[in-house]
Order: sequence, then C-alpha cells, then structure tokens
Amino acid sequence: MQPGRILRHWLCSARRTRWYFNAAVLAEIEAAIGAAEAQHAGEIRFAIETALPWAALWHRLTARERALEVFARLRVWDTQANNGVLIYVLRADRAVEIIADRGISERVSPAEWEAVCREVESHFRAGRYEAGSCAAVAGVARLLAQHFPAARSSGNELPNQPILL
Repeated sequence: MQPGRILRHWLCSARRTRWYFNAAVLAEIEAAIGAAEAQHAGEIRFAIETALPWAALWHRLTARERALEVFARLRVWDTQANNGVLIYVLRADRAVEIIADRGISERVSPAEWEAVCREVESHFRAGRYEAGSCAAVAGVARLLAQHFPAARSSGNELPNQPILL
C-alpha cells in the first residue's frame, strides 16, 4: 500500500474540485475545445476526477491506467478517423494524462504529449486551473492540427463539454 497516496485521495474533496473547475471554467474549456476543433479534424474530450475509488487505490492503479479506463468509458476511441484525444486530470495525484487514439498516437510522440502535460501541471500548481486547462486544449490542438488538418473533418463526433467524474 501507498499510505501517502491513499491519504491524499481520501482528503481530496469533490467540493474543492467543483470550486477549481466551476461552471465558468467548464464553459471556458468547452469553448476552447469548440474553437480548437475548428482548426483540425481531431476530437478532444476533457475529464476531471477528484480522486480514485478505493478499489483502484487498492490495486495501485496509476493515473495513466485510470485515464485509459476513462478513455474507453467515454468512448473517445469511437471516431471515424480514430483521432480522439482525452485530456485527463486526476487532482489527488496532481496528474495530467493525455490519451490519444491509434490514428493520432502513431503520428505524435509520447514526448510531445508529455510536454503538454508538464506545462498544464505547472499552471495547476500555481492555482491557474482555467489557464492550465486552456493550455492543455491548445497544446493538443496544435499537435492535432499538424496531423489532422481541418479539411479532413468529419464533423463534431464527441461532446465538447468537459466532464467531472
């Protein structure tokens, strides 16, 4: 067991998550996703989770593994061009993960996704949740625009609204 991690997850409050990611911030993220998707043919989803469930902690699920579960649960993989991307935030672990479908992950290196995640985490550490979230969307959009130009768009296949898990 990881006592420090368990304590962090137990103490991390959903109320505080809703305060950081209030309606105005969620609306700003949604607008950023809409504007970003006009620049490329990719699909972006944004999910925020306060803490992992007890069973996930017991099995030592990492933020990355949980992001993969959320990617599947939200059906981000279910796009015509296999170009869906999930931006996943796990507040208790102070982690940001980006999961890309196979159509884009074969074109963008893990180091490029990692750079976007680290930038977002630096905003979050400074308490700039709106700026960090918009930086995440912009970073993903920049990479998607390189490989999936807007001319190849198949319409908006996934909701732009961020989700609080």
